[in-house]
Amino acid sequence: MTAAKAFLDARDLLVRHRTDYERAYREFAWPALDEFNWALDYFDAIARDNDNPALWIVDDPSSDGLRLSYAQMSERSSRMANFLRGAGVGRGDRVLLMLPNRVELWDVMLAAMKLGAIVLPATTQLSADDVRDRVQIGGAKFVVVDSAESGKFDALDVPLTRLSVGAPRDGWIDVAAAYEASPHFTPDGVTHASDPLLLYFTSGTTSKPKLVEHTHQSYPVGHLSTMYWIGLQPGDIHWNISSPGWAKHAWSCFFAPWNAQACVFVFNVPRFVPQDTLAALVRFNVTTLCAPPTVWRMLVQERLGDYPVKLREIVGAGEPLNPEVIERVRHAWGITIRDGYGQTETTCQIGNSPGQPVVPGSMGRPLPGYRVELLDADDQPVGEGEIALPLVERPLGLMSGYANNANATAQSMRNGFYRTSDVALRRDDGSYVYVGRSDDVFKSSDYRLSPFELESVLIEHEAIGEAAVVPSADALRLSVPKAFVTVRHGYEAGPELARAVFAFSREKLAPYKRIRRLQFSELPKTISGKIRRVELRRREMERAAEPARLPDEYWEEDFPELR
Repeated sequence: MTAAKAFLDARDLLVRHRTDYERAYREFAWPALDEFNWALDYFDAIARDNDNPALWIVDDPSSDGLRLSYAQMSERSSRMANFLRGAGVGRGDRVLLMLPNRVELWDVMLAAMKLGAIVLPATTQLSADDVRDRVQIGGAKFVVVDSAESGKFDALDVPLTRLSVGAPRDGWIDVAAAYEASPHFTPDGVTHASDPLLLYFTSGTTSKPKLVEHTHQSYPVGHLSTMYWIGLQPGDIHWNISSPGWAKHAWSCFFAPWNAQACVFVFNVPRFVPQDTLAALVRFNVTTLCAPPTVWRMLVQERLGDYPVKLREIVGAGEPLNPEVIERVRHAWGITIRDGYGQTETTCQIGNSPGQPVVPGSMGRPLPGYRVELLDADDQPVGEGEIALPLVERPLGLMSGYANNANATAQSMRNGFYRTSDVALRRDDGSYVYVGRSDDVFKSSDYRLSPFELESVLIEHEAIGEAAVVPSADALRLSVPKAFVTVRHGYEAGPELARAVFAFSREKLAPYKRIRRLQFSELPKTISGKIRRVELRRREMERAAEPARLPDEYWEEDFPELR
C-alpha cells in the first residue's frame, strides 16, 4: 500500500463515520508512513482535472472575489516551487513567510512542501524587533514578505534572500515573476514523513515563545483529527476566522479543509465588523465556520436571527467557549457551537464532534487517534489534573519537539507523557471540562479556583466585554480572585458599575469563588490576541502587602451594603 493510499483510507474512514463517534474512535488508526509529501502525493493527485473550488478570497464585499480550483492551485504552486528553486530555495532551507490572507500565501506553503523546505509562518503584526528575533532564532535564510511589511527588515544585518509580494521594491525579488515559471515540477528527491516542515512560534501567554517543530506528517496528516472535529465534508465552504502566521491558520485555513476536499473561504476586510461578517456568511453560502471566542462574543451582540445562514457546523477554538455564548447562538440559529481543544504543539486533541450531545461547559471527548490522561504532579492518573498524551501511543499530530531547545522538549515529554500544561476535569460521561493553564489555577482559602470558570460568569454581565481573573494577595485568605475587565460600548466604568458587578458575582458564584477585587482596565494580550494573565499576575505580585487602590480599582469591602 502506498503512503497516499494509507492516508486516504484513514481520511475516508473519518468522513464515513462523521457522526458515529464511537465507531470512528474505535476503528481509526494513524497511517504508517515512510516517504510522504502531502503536497505532491495527496494534493496534486486529487487536484488533477479537479475544477472544484479550493480557495475563495473575497477582498471587496460587493464582488464575488477570487475563486481558484484544486487544479489551478496545483499548477500555481508548482510554478511557485520552480521559481523559489531558481531563487536558491532547497530541501531543508528555512523560509520565513510573512503574508496576509492573499493567494500567494497558499501558493508558497504548497511550493515549500514540494521543495522539502521548512516554513516559519509569521504574522504581519510583528514589530521590527520581533522580526529580528524570528529570523535569528528561526535560522531563516529566505523571507517571503508582503511589500507593505518589508521595511521591518531594513535594519537586519544578516545574509537573507528577500522576496516580496505586492508592489516591487529595490533589493527584493518580485514574486510576481513566479507565475511565468514552468507549471511542471519535479522533486529533487524523496520526502520522508518525519522530515521537518513547519516551525511555529508559540503565542507566549505564560512564557517566552518557543519554536515548535512539525513534520510532513504531524500537521498535514495529524489534522485529520481537526477535520473530524469540525465535521468537514467534500464541497463544504469553510470559513476559519484566523490571522496568518499562527498555527490555527494552518489548522483550518489549510490542512483540515483540504484534507476533506472542501473550499477554504477567506473574507478580507480592514477591520472586523460583526454585521459585515454575518452578511458574508449569508451571501457566500458558508457551510462551516470556525471562530475564536472573541469573535463569537461580538457576534452574539447582534440580532443573529435576522441572518438566514446556511451553516451546518460551527466550532470555536483558541480559548474555551462560554456557555452563555453557545446558548445565544443555538437560540438564534438552532445550531450548537462545538468546542474543541488543541495546541500549537498538536492538532485537535479533544472536541465535541458532529452528531454528539454537547454538554454545556464541556470541551468534548478525545478525538480519533488521541489517547488522553489526566495526571497529578507525580504522574499518577487523577480525575482532575494536567492533560497528558501517552507517548507509548504517540499521536501523529504531536510535534517532534521544540527546535533548538532540548531541555524544553525533555521537560514537556518526561516520564512517557507529553504534558500540555493545561488542567482539565474528566466527567463521568468521559467528556472533559477545561479548568485552566496549570500556571493560572490558584488557591484561595485552600480552594483551587479556575480563572476560566470565573471569567465565564463575569462576561454574562451585560456590561462586561472581556475579563481576566488572577490571584491578588490577601493576608487572611492567602489570595482572593481579582478580575480585570473591559467594559462594553455604552457602559461607563466607575463605582456604580463596580457595585453591580460585585452584586452579580455574589448572585452567580459560591461564596469561596466570588470576585473580591475588580479593576477596569485594558487587558494585555499576545500578538495572536490571547490574554496574558501571567502579566496581570505579575502586577499583583509586585504590589505592596497593603496596597492603595489603583486607578479604577474597587474592592468588595468598598460596598458594605452588599454584605
